[in-house]
Amino acid sequence: MKHLSTVACLIGGLMAAAIAAADTVPPDPAVKLIIEELELERSDTAMRDNPAWKPQRIVVSLPTELAQRMPGFEEQLRKNARGVELVIDTSPTMVPSAEALAGADAYIGVCSPALLKSATERLLWLHSLTAGMDGCAKEAPEEFEGRIFTNSKRLMGPAIAEHSMAMLLSLTTGLPAYGRAQAEKRWDPALADTVRFGELRGKTLLVVGLGGIGTEIAWRANSLGMQVLATRNSSREGPDFIEYVGLPDELPLLASQADVVVNALPLTDRTTGIFNEAFFAGMKTGAIFISVGRGASTVTEDLVAALQSGKLYGAGLDVTDPEPLSPKSPLWQMDNVIITPHVSAGSPDSVRRTAAIAAENLRRYVDGARLLNLVDMKEGY
Repeated sequence: MKHLSTVACLIGGLMAAAIAAADTVPPDPAVKLIIEELELERSDTAMRDNPAWKPQRIVVSLPTELAQRMPGFEEQLRKNARGVELVIDTSPTMVPSAEALAGADAYIGVCSPALLKSATERLLWLHSLTAGMDGCAKEAPEEFEGRIFTNSKRLMGPAIAEHSMAMLLSLTTGLPAYGRAQAEKRWDPALADTVRFGELRGKTLLVVGLGGIGTEIAWRANSLGMQVLATRNSSREGPDFIEYVGLPDELPLLASQADVVVNALPLTDRTTGIFNEAFFAGMKTGAIFISVGRGASTVTEDLVAALQSGKLYGAGLDVTDPEPLSPKSPLWQMDNVIITPHVSAGSPDSVRRTAAIAAENLRRYVDGARLLNLVDMKEGY
């Protein structure tokens, strides 16, 4: 009996060690590089420490169109599920039926009120393939109680930052006017006389919302020789290439110092309508406004007025309110406005990173390890 007890203790110790090792098992090298480069954070506690953790049925929303953009994603998910039942739901709306979600303890897809209402109490973990959580962040707190949410924050940052800088450089160099002239086969050197913003080097850019996207924008602006200021909700900490990081109440003062203001905010109760008449009035005359956060953070009528009055030099908008933007909106007809239909995150590299981290988080969930990109649903990001 003594020998059996010793063997049992040895087996128990080996099993405990194996479980503990789940957090130390290195991810695929490509995934490890994403984690390190974008500084993705792990949750403080491991899934195995959650009393409700018992991986049995995982549902993934993967419509045909999305699957085509993510080749190999389903195969990687099945590999990382390690034999746990994996249900692929191909509903084009990305809202699985109550029948599909029955008994599911985990879900990968898009967070929505319809999804939360269809899920049972067993749903413990929800991973969003998007970065924005505003689709379900305003649900009743009881919908979040006892559940763990993760998302794709930071993964689209490089693409959105490059898109932001492309819009900014297009506005400062007058490229839209040249594009229109090219479409008309018109050689018009006089268009150069309409470009009055000047070079970016030495000018000041303010990033409103220093998260993953904002940090990527700030780095690129600094590389172009700009002085970079920022605001963030959580602290005054920021990387060395940002000269000053302020708290939200310092936004009006910092905006008055900026030649370029970039909206990189998530949508919360506090950020809805924050870019309004008073905000634009306080900006430098002749400044540029770039918006890649959420459309509802800007009061569209007030932005139009600031552009029409000449208060703003121009605007680059990847997000608008409403979306789609009404065909009747004056913004469409403004020569100093660039509009893209909420596509700044959609580069192939963003899609690749999104698929890789979703699959990695699935591996961590099944292993009982610490998840990446935890979301505080009370804050909405």
